[in-house]
Amino acid sequence: MPRLTDYQSYADAQAYFSAEKLWELFDGDRERLNIAHECVDRHADSGRDALIVAHADGADEVITYRELAEDSSRFAHYLERRGIQRGQRVAIMLDPSRAFYTAMFGVIKRGAIAVPLFTLFGPDGIRLRVHDCQPALIVTNAQKMPVAVSATQVPALVYDDAFHASLQGLPPRYAVQTRADDLAVFQYTSGTTRELPDAVKHTHRALVTLTVAALYGTGLRPGDRFFCPSSPAWGHGLWHGTLAPLGMGLTVGAYSGRFHPERLLQALSRHRFTNMSAAATHYRMMKNCGKAGDYAYCFGKLSFTGEPIDDDTADFVRRTFGLEVCSMYGTTEIGVVLASYPGAPDFPVKRGSLGKPVPGTRIEVHDAEGRPCPPGATGQLMVLRKGEWIPTKDLGRVDEDGYYYHAGRADDVIISAGWTMSAVEIENAILLHPDVLEAAAIGVPDEVRGQVVKAFVVTGRAPGEPFVQEIQELVRSKLSQHEYPRHVAFVPELPKTPAGKVHRKVLREREAAAAH
Repeated sequence: MPRLTDYQSYADAQAYFSAEKLWELFDGDRERLNIAHECVDRHADSGRDALIVAHADGADEVITYRELAEDSSRFAHYLERRGIQRGQRVAIMLDPSRAFYTAMFGVIKRGAIAVPLFTLFGPDGIRLRVHDCQPALIVTNAQKMPVAVSATQVPALVYDDAFHASLQGLPPRYAVQTRADDLAVFQYTSGTTRELPDAVKHTHRALVTLTVAALYGTGLRPGDRFFCPSSPAWGHGLWHGTLAPLGMGLTVGAYSGRFHPERLLQALSRHRFTNMSAAATHYRMMKNCGKAGDYAYCFGKLSFTGEPIDDDTADFVRRTFGLEVCSMYGTTEIGVVLASYPGAPDFPVKRGSLGKPVPGTRIEVHDAEGRPCPPGATGQLMVLRKGEWIPTKDLGRVDEDGYYYHAGRADDVIISAGWTMSAVEIENAILLHPDVLEAAAIGVPDEVRGQVVKAFVVTGRAPGEPFVQEIQELVRSKLSQHEYPRHVAFVPELPKTPAGKVHRKVLREREAAAAH
C-alpha cells in the first residue's frame, strides 16, 4: 500500500491525501504519541546522521540519531530525578547544538513541556515569557545564565561539557508515557519585548498535523538532506526546520550563532544538502554577499516563508541554484495553508504567488462584509476550521487559476486620498532598483491625503535627490502613478523581528514618536 511519502505530484496530493494516511507515517496513534520517540528514537538504528549544525565560527557539529536518542533519554532521567513532573514547563535558552537538542527532546520524553526561548532576548523579553509560562527550570549556557538569573526567580541549569559528561552515568533508554493530546511545546510568536506575544500551545498530535506542511510546503521526502537556517526558537525553525524532517528520519542541517551568509553557503555545499527552506531574508543576504558563485550545490527543492520574495532575489535563486524557489504561507497559530509544492513536476510555480491550498484546507479571500471576493480583488485571507472562518490577519487576492497572492498584513495597508495600497507591493517595486539592498514602506500622516507612503531604503550608494527620484519613478512605472513613496529615508539597517521579518510596526512607532 503506497504511503503519502511515495507520491510526488500535485495531482496525487489532491487525489490520495487523507488524515488517515498521515497517521500511517508514525508509530503512535490517536491515543498514544510522543514527539521525541517519533523524531528520534524510532530512527536510532538507522545509522544516519540526525543533525549537522553549522556554527558561525566555521565548526560543524554532527549528531547521529543514536547519539541523540541516548543523550535525550539520559536527560529525561535527569529531569525525573530532579523532580520535574509531567506537564511542567522547562524553558530552553540555547542556540542549536547538541545541548539544545538533547534538552528539548529530553523534556518531551519526560512528558514535560519544552519552551524554546530566543538566545538574544534581554531581561525584559525573558521576564515576560517566563512570567507567562511559569517554567520549573531554565536550561541555558554560562553566557546567558546571568541574564536568566537576573530576569527571573526560576532555577537555572547551565548545560556545558561538564554537565553533559555527568549525564553519561544515566540509562540510555527512557520509556515515554504521553498521550497524543498531552501538551508538548509552548511556542512563542516573534514580537517586541515591550509586549507579550502569544504562546501557541502544541500537543504531541501537532507533529502529525505538521506533516501536511512537510509534504507539500517544503516537499520533504525520504532521502532528502534538508537545511533550515531559521532559529528553532521560532515556529519555522522548530516545526518545519527540525521536528518535521527528523520525524521523517532525514539528515537535518541547522545554523548556530551570528548569521553570515557565506558560512551558510559553505555548509550547504560541503554537506551536499538537497532541500532547503529559509526566510526570504536569508536568500536576499546570500545574494547580497556576492559569494554564492564560489560554491557548488546539490539542490532539488527550495522553499521560503516569512514574507514575499522580490523578483531580483528570485532571479538570483534561479541563476545560482537552478530552481524556482517555492512559497510556503501560514502562521504559527493556523499552520501552513498555502504552498507551491516543491518537487511536484506538475505544479507550475507562479513567481510572486503564495501557491495553492494544501490538501484538506479551504481558504478564501473575504471582503469587509465577510463575502468571498472575486478573482483579482484584495481582501482578508480566511481559513475554514471546524465550520468557522478564521482570519489570518493578512490581506491577499486569488487569481483566475486559483493561485493566492499576499498583500501585506491587515495593519500594513496604506490608505492615501481614498486609494488602498499594499506596503508589500511598494517594497517589491523599490527592490527592483539595482542599488537597493533592502526596503520597507509605511504610511505616515499627511494633512491633504490622510496618509502618504514613506520608504526606508538600505543601500551602498550615496543618498541624494537624484536617487530618490529614481526610486519614485521606478515605483510609478511598476505600480500606479499614485503609489510611489513621497518620502524616502536612507537608513543603515531596517528593524526586524527575531524571525527575520521587516518590523514595520517599529518604523511606524518611530515616526509617531518623532512627530510629537
